[in-house]
Amino acid sequence: MSTPPSVLAPDVPVVATPPGTPAKTARTSPWRSCLVRIGSVAAAITLWQILTANDVRLWLRFDTLPTVTEIVAAFAGRVGTPEYWLDLGQSLIRILTGFALAAIAGVITGILLGRSTKFANVFGPLTELARPIPAIAIVPVAILLFPTDEAGIVFITFLAAYFPIMVSTRHAVRALPTLWEDSVRTLGGNRWDVVVRVVLPGILPGVFGGLSVGIGVAWICVISAEMISGRLGVGYRTWQSYTVLAYPDVFVGIITIGVLGFLTSAAVELIGRRATRWLPRGEENRQ
Repeated sequence: MSTPPSVLAPDVPVVATPPGTPAKTARTSPWRSCLVRIGSVAAAITLWQILTANDVRLWLRFDTLPTVTEIVAAFAGRVGTPEYWLDLGQSLIRILTGFALAAIAGVITGILLGRSTKFANVFGPLTELARPIPAIAIVPVAILLFPTDEAGIVFITFLAAYFPIMVSTRHAVRALPTLWEDSVRTLGGNRWDVVVRVVLPGILPGVFGGLSVGIGVAWICVISAEMISGRLGVGYRTWQSYTVLAYPDVFVGIITIGVLGFLTSAAVELIGRRATRWLPRGEENRQ
């Protein structure tokens, strides 16, 4: 169907694009984005070095903090010791165990809370009463409840990650269009077909949103629990360094925690993108 000439504005020229001409996109080069990110981190490190090396005191007391060179020297010394890797491995075991248990329990109970009225009536009030309580406040209970500190720390990690995952899953289930379920049932599908073909694929974006939040909260609580009741781990070693006034070693622990948190969060994000690659995505890198 051709467009009438009267529809086109007479003063606007129509430019035809030759075949084979590449379309212009507004995407930013990945290398450029990477350089900008690296530059922002380098600028922050440089500013830290300038403020601490010159003993700057502008309300914030940078003269009491170690310089970047002192932190790098302490980090190089710590990395060469077996206890550093033992602490790192212990913290990873705790976080991965608690997070895995929370992911399984959170997704299952979230689906049940979103689809079963009976389960929501029985279990829902308990979750809403326990959810506002900070997981770190349960440390004394965990010490009394579990026979070992290790089990208690894993329980705290599980509790911290469980609620974000459960709540995100529950909301994702309730947000599913009923038309999808009706279509499966119209075609002869049973309840299990609805769960497999509608619920699980439909809630994946919400589930991975909860997993991303849960892994971050879990790191906060596992480090706090290690500081309070642990005997090994990055959090325990960081607090021990503070008690003996080894401030560069404190920042070694802080940097280690940040790197571990970044890597685990990035892993969850990558798995989520692979699991939901069938979803339509807009342009993420724009000028």
